[in-house]
Amino acid sequence: MTNIHTIATPTRAPRRFIGEAFDLKKWDDLQPFYENLQTREINNAAELKQWFLDRSELESYLSENFAWRYIRQTCDTANNSLIDALQFFITEIQPKLAEYGNQLDKKVVASPFLDELTDKGFDITLRGMKKAIELFREENIPVITEMQTEERKYGAIAGAMTVTLDGEEMTLPKASDRLQSTDRTVREEAWKAISNRRYEDHDKLDALLNTLVQLRNKVGMNAGFPNYRDYMFAAMGRFDYTAQDCFDFHEAVKEAVVPLLSDMAAERKRALAVDQLRPWDTKVDPQGRPPLKPFETGEELLDKTINCFSRLDPFLGDCLRTMKAMKHLDLESRKGKAPGGYNYPLDEIGVPFIFMNATSNLRDMVTLLHEGGHAVHSLVTRDLALNSFKHTPSEVAELASMSMELITMDYWDEFFANETDLKRAKIQHLESIIETLPWVATIDKFQHWMYENPAHTPEQRTTEWVSIYRQFTDNVMDWSGLEKFQKYLWQRQLHIYEVPFYYIEYGIAQLGAIGVWKNYRENPESGLKGYLDALKLGYTAPITEIYKAAGIPFDFSQKHITDLMQFVKDELGRLKI
Repeated sequence: MTNIHTIATPTRAPRRFIGEAFDLKKWDDLQPFYENLQTREINNAAELKQWFLDRSELESYLSENFAWRYIRQTCDTANNSLIDALQFFITEIQPKLAEYGNQLDKKVVASPFLDELTDKGFDITLRGMKKAIELFREENIPVITEMQTEERKYGAIAGAMTVTLDGEEMTLPKASDRLQSTDRTVREEAWKAISNRRYEDHDKLDALLNTLVQLRNKVGMNAGFPNYRDYMFAAMGRFDYTAQDCFDFHEAVKEAVVPLLSDMAAERKRALAVDQLRPWDTKVDPQGRPPLKPFETGEELLDKTINCFSRLDPFLGDCLRTMKAMKHLDLESRKGKAPGGYNYPLDEIGVPFIFMNATSNLRDMVTLLHEGGHAVHSLVTRDLALNSFKHTPSEVAELASMSMELITMDYWDEFFANETDLKRAKIQHLESIIETLPWVATIDKFQHWMYENPAHTPEQRTTEWVSIYRQFTDNVMDWSGLEKFQKYLWQRQLHIYEVPFYYIEYGIAQLGAIGVWKNYRENPESGLKGYLDALKLGYTAPITEIYKAAGIPFDFSQKHITDLMQFVKDELGRLKI
């Protein structure tokens, strides 16, 4: 474990290439730097390495500039000036970056000095560059720009959704807290209010997805792929697994995990003593106890999380203390915020920003633990030499966050002084893991189908969704009279709109996280060390090597999933005694 206890407020590295005072106002401000990189003579390995460092400095600045535009707009989706600032970057800057980026990639992969760059990580970066050259098509630049503009509409639509309950207008996340009420009438009223509000916009969200599917399909076809799915596997750098591996994951989850869902649902139905288990019965405590409330305010949530991290390792607590001091968090739900939560890396300063929509429930607590895992990942990689070394594939990024949810569990008494509540929280979280894997398989399989069949109609999409959903859900829930809502459950998943095909990673990483937790259970010191050693690699090694550093296999076979589920079941059994 690290002995570091106090982290001084970080400062960004000096801007030796673009200059300390650089401030992006228009493309003309940037062009000279790109021209410099494009035309610069490179006569030896040292000059090639400096070229990489200069490009990294420029791209770090631009990445953070875009990040702040995105962060501010999601914090206030109704602010037109923030929308315009983000849109300016998307329409005026990114298209030119794509064109120059391709030219720079071509320049560097043709260098005769590449083999002399022996520092760890350059081979991974170059592998990505070569793949980007293969994928680049100039005709895709305006299509991708239009696609990104359309993608931003989802947050605005979802962020504007509110319901009125007992005379109070509230966001959907806040209304969802009522689904934990022990009064079944209150739960039903809240569930139907939320579902009806989402349903009001289902046609609008259907039309938006229609547009996105066609734009994305065009990008894939332009790049020479039979469909957008195959294009995205290449674009996302999935060098370690294939679409068939995803299909195998779906089947393994169906066989190894879905039966556990049905067992849990049947147990819940018995405990609640209801004739039919309904969708508004899934969040309430089965023994009729009031909802867990681990915190009251966003500030309390943050302070308790800092204490939790600090007890695991003082350095981890200091990571969040640094973010708090720098005001790099926006935690509480409010009208006008975009939905969801994220940890956004800030590549120049190296201290990320956490955004979420906390009310006061257990899920919010786990969300901050999750995003805090991402934040630690950003901070332990901030001093890596190149920007590209810091940006890990999602299978690694989500391993960082999902593992943190589990290895902090021994310190959840920071949130729950009562032993019974503490056990309840752990049980709920472990059961949510069992629920997560089938949902990941559902969303991933649905996306494969959509982009393998890009000419599908909304009606065909709805039919296919229901078919897939029923393969991965329990056999107990009664949806009678609610079928119209079931048909559009997928619309609540922002990944489908904003980050297509970014979802299987949650399943892969969830398996890895259980493995990290199992190691930590067996030996806390070596388990934590393996976790941090894996994170510190950033993206300087293949995924399989990073997982190996954490002491876990990169494996999502049915046997491996069955073994991990048995471990989770055993832990649940101990908690329920």
